[in-house]
Amino acid sequence: MTLQRPESIDAALALLAEGGGTILAGGTDVYPALRDATPPECMIDVTGIEGLRDISLRDGIWRLGAATTWTDIVRAELPQLFTGLKLAAREVGSVQIQNTGTLAGNICNASPAADGVPTLMALDTQVEIMGPEGRRAVMLQDFIKGPRAVDLGAGEMITALLIPDRAGQGAFLKLGSRRYLVISIAMVSAVIKSDDGVISRAAISVGACSPVAFRATALEEALVGADAAAVAGLVQAADLPDLTPITDVRASASYRQDAVRTLVTRTIHQAMEPPHVAG
Repeated sequence: MTLQRPESIDAALALLAEGGGTILAGGTDVYPALRDATPPECMIDVTGIEGLRDISLRDGIWRLGAATTWTDIVRAELPQLFTGLKLAAREVGSVQIQNTGTLAGNICNASPAADGVPTLMALDTQVEIMGPEGRRAVMLQDFIKGPRAVDLGAGEMITALLIPDRAGQGAFLKLGSRRYLVISIAMVSAVIKSDDGVISRAAISVGACSPVAFRATALEEALVGADAAAVAGLVQAADLPDLTPITDVRASASYRQDAVRTLVTRTIHQAMEPPHVAG
């Protein structure tokens, strides 16, 4: 196995075009996935590429470089829209994992319990991809096709995550068997815009309760015009067709079915709280 450290996206794409290469950034998913298997012919370390770890706002779009780490997110000065993402960042493994693991790596791993996916989905994130055919962008919910399956073709790599800048406050809650260093039983992210205590826009995502995290679109529509007191009733009555939890060593399907609605209600309430309380 060889290790290459390209200094530009074009150089990285050229290496990918040769075949047999694997993109390496944080390595927190790549190396454990190898186990005893034969390593790839070439590891392509993209952490030296300029701009791939930048966070910037331009023309109403936040651009988070693909190699941005979870610690970068925690430390970045971002608006309340990103409060949920910051909270999720603190839940990704240990501090050591947060220091090296990247946003792009988390979504490429495509685990049903990936902590970053629901929060990024609630932010209407697009995945920017570069490859032999040039640049393309795809919504995150379309990029993740299933467990460990993503819309990334041969010779392609993620270069950034693109998030529209808008009013609203984010929130994130995770249910596990203990507070930290645990795989989720269920998790919920919300972005809520409220005016005088009344919801004017809502985005709700649920993770670890289906093969792929999903947006609760029917609930989002029902929440518009509601105040905090009405939230619990609307959540309990909501049709959540994508909520298809399994029974595993962490929890039963029936427990997840019940628990997730409570979690959704609490997350929405958190996103409606004053910023100094929610953050």
